[in-house]
Amino acid sequence: MTAHQTLLPAGWDRPRGYANGMAAHGRLVFTAGIVGWDERQRFVSEDMVGQFEQVLVNTVAILAEAGARPEHIVRMTWYVTDRAEYVNNLAEIGQIYKKFIGKVFPAMTVVEVTALVEASARIEIETTAVLPDPVS
Repeated sequence: MTAHQTLLPAGWDRPRGYANGMAAHGRLVFTAGIVGWDERQRFVSEDMVGQFEQVLVNTVAILAEAGARPEHIVRMTWYVTDRAEYVNNLAEIGQIYKKFIGKVFPAMTVVEVTALVEASARIEIETTAVLPDPVS
């Protein structure tokens, strides 16, 4: 049994690459804002694309600690420091997303911010996942 349901009102066009809303039940798993550094807190890349890949590596590893997988993700909030860099690299970002997350399209928000607390960070992502209730 799945722990979530995609919400798409009748007559609405299906959004591309995300969901307008999700309903979920089960064990909640949250990540902090994850940036593109490795396990020793060293940034692996100076550009957004390289950092994005590391963010997803980190996110998948953190979720796994709770027994969650990418298909359990119901919400992501992305903070980017340069909208143009994000938009100009959407094809590559999409390929990386597909590689690590697959065809999982949670409720998602992308926000441009002037800076992140980690000065070298180009992107930071918070993720919420919901594990299904155990079958009794």
